[in-house]
Amino acid sequence: MATAIIITICLLLLLAYLFDVSSSKTKIPSVILLLLMGWGSKQIAFFFKISIPDLTPILPILGTVGLILIVLEGALELELNKSKLVLIGKSSIMAIFQMLVISFVLAYSFYYFGHTTFISGLINAIPLAIISSAIAIPSAKNLIASNKEFVTYESSLSDIFGVIFFNFITFNDNLNTETVGIFVFQLLLMIFVSFVATLLLAFLLSKINHHIKFTPIILLVILIYSISKIYHLPSLIFILIFGLFIGNLDELKRFEILSKLKPEILKFEIRKFKEITTEITFMIRALFFLLFGFLIEKADLLNTDTALWALFITAGIFFIRTIMLQILKLPLSPLLFIAPRGLITILLYLSIPVSQYIGIATNSLILQVIILTAFVMMFGLVKHKNVEKVEIA
Repeated sequence: MATAIIITICLLLLLAYLFDVSSSKTKIPSVILLLLMGWGSKQIAFFFKISIPDLTPILPILGTVGLILIVLEGALELELNKSKLVLIGKSSIMAIFQMLVISFVLAYSFYYFGHTTFISGLINAIPLAIISSAIAIPSAKNLIASNKEFVTYESSLSDIFGVIFFNFITFNDNLNTETVGIFVFQLLLMIFVSFVATLLLAFLLSKINHHIKFTPIILLVILIYSISKIYHLPSLIFILIFGLFIGNLDELKRFEILSKLKPEILKFEIRKFKEITTEITFMIRALFFLLFGFLIEKADLLNTDTALWALFITAGIFFIRTIMLQILKLPLSPLLFIAPRGLITILLYLSIPVSQYIGIATNSLILQVIILTAFVMMFGLVKHKNVEKVEIA
């Protein structure tokens, strides 16, 4: 049995790699193929009457580690310099306002039609308002540099702001000046902790001479994130600051304190660190979506009770996105279509307290919105590719 499991996992991950490589040509988001492959594996296991234990508890673990690595991978790719200020500003505005507008509109809809409280509606709405960097960033890798950078910034910031907003609403039953004050204090505390931890980790990276040096750094990053999360601190800020710091050491080396890190020598180590982070992120992301696909029930996918809601939410997402892109004077194609929901949506949905679950926001609704937004992105990217071909011709 152990050998069969190893062979199966290896084959599935090799197929996931082929999906990732071919996605630039097919424009089919690898997440759709991974979900189908995971679901197909379950049907094969059922057909051959293979007994498989409940894998549901593993999903949040893979999701949390995946989220950390995906945000870290995205942050490592971002450039911090004066020429990027406009891009950073527009992507921040896009990520924050889009997430807030969708959250509050959807929360009111849940409140009005679902006969629930507005806060419960908001808690269930936020996961659906966040762009999944786990899907968006890989899907944008073949776009021109400016569009790719915008997608990386926007989706990474959407994850971070979305998680912070979700935790703030979820852990505060009464919203008043006191809770806002505590939140601001936690935010400032996390920024301070992030800078201290980042300097220490960078120092370790420059000093470790052992042949195993990157694994301890990644484990410490996950450990610091997890401990911060226990105290309800906005821990994704640490991941963003660490990734930006390490990835932009050249821009920061003019500061005297950083000269001790030997940025010229550290540059080579950082390049290797990026490569290893990318490899591990691919593995965790693929395993997460394969497992999620395995856990999909056909009844959830074909649930007609939630299909209308899923269409309404998907249409609303792209309607609001169109308005925001026009206000910020950004190109509609291909940016309009790259607004998938995915890992972060699932992870936050699983984090909703049982007492706050509402009848409308079910597994079926989450799954259908993820699939619909992925298909919109796929068709949008194919159309954009065809337009580019015509323009070149």
